[in-house]
Formats: sequence, structure tokens, C-alpha cells
Amino acid sequence: MHNKTTIQLDKTTVHALKDLREYPRQTYNDLLKRMVTVFTALRQRNQYDEFLHKVQQAKMKELWDNPEDEAWEDV
Repeated sequence: MHNKTTIQLDKTTVHALKDLREYPRQTYNDLLKRMVTVFTALRQRNQYDEFLHKVQQAKMKELWDNPEDEAWEDV
């Protein structure tokens, strides 16, 4: 027994998917699997970037918010 289903898509979505295919006979299923893989990797990378940003915030605050730098603003 195959695990297949039917989904309803707008015709504009179908045309967009058709334009995104890597080769003419690529199935929509293969294309959507690839899109899911890329989206998942992008999400994980974004989480990593957010983590680095949060870690760096404290050090950047320490480096930029100090009395020595503020003294130079009035020179």
C-alpha cells in the first residue's frame, strides 16, 4: 500500500513550482522534499546565527559601553 495523498494548490502555486523544477521531469514530490530540506537547513542556520548574536551581545556591550569611550565623545 502506498502512502500518497492529494493536496489542493492554487494554479499560481503550481506554476511557481513548475518554474522551480531543476529538470523537466522532476516530480512535485521530489521538488517539495528538496524545498523542505533547504528550509530546514536554513532554519537551523538561523537558530545558530541567533545564538551567536546573543552570545556576542554581552561582549559588545562591554566593549562599547564604557567610560573611556564616552569621554572621547566630548572632545
